[in-house]
Amino acid sequence: MSHTVNQARKSQYAIQSHYNQWMNQKLYSVCKAVPDETRKKDMGAFFHSIHGTLNHLLLGDRLWMGRFTGTPFPVESLDQELFSDFEALREARTETDMAIDSWIGTLTENDLDRIIAFQAVVTQQTHRFRLADALTHFFHHQTHHRGQITTLLSQLGYDFGITDMMWMPGIEIVNMTER
Repeated sequence: MSHTVNQARKSQYAIQSHYNQWMNQKLYSVCKAVPDETRKKDMGAFFHSIHGTLNHLLLGDRLWMGRFTGTPFPVESLDQELFSDFEALREARTETDMAIDSWIGTLTENDLDRIIAFQAVVTQQTHRFRLADALTHFFHHQTHHRGQITTLLSQLGYDFGITDMMWMPGIEIVNMTER
């Protein structure tokens, strides 16, 4: 693979990391206005509630980051509650997003082709993937579950605003002359 293609590949993970941070900040700002009892109400989502889904996202991100960095994050189950208090969850989310963004910035092109091996929580089987493929899953997983949260917020009548990555501040190229 050429150096140019690799640079573009790494750039995509940086964009995904920024999008992850932006969306989490937006959703947590909206979720703060939702009463705690409503946030924790079982609404039929995979992880039951808005709070349960926010917890799962944080758990999943920490689990994957442990796999990526070689510093395991032990969990008992994928629906394990890390924080029952919303503000503690929000603070941990912010710290984790900063850690993700910082770590993505350290990656080299060779790192993306590195093989990672880990034992799955549910099956207890060992799996091996290229880091690039695992990172793609990592960011898709976040988007998938945030989509569930936006659906639940919408059902409750909360406006979470624009979620399209193309409207994230800083992504659009401006002041370019046409060629």
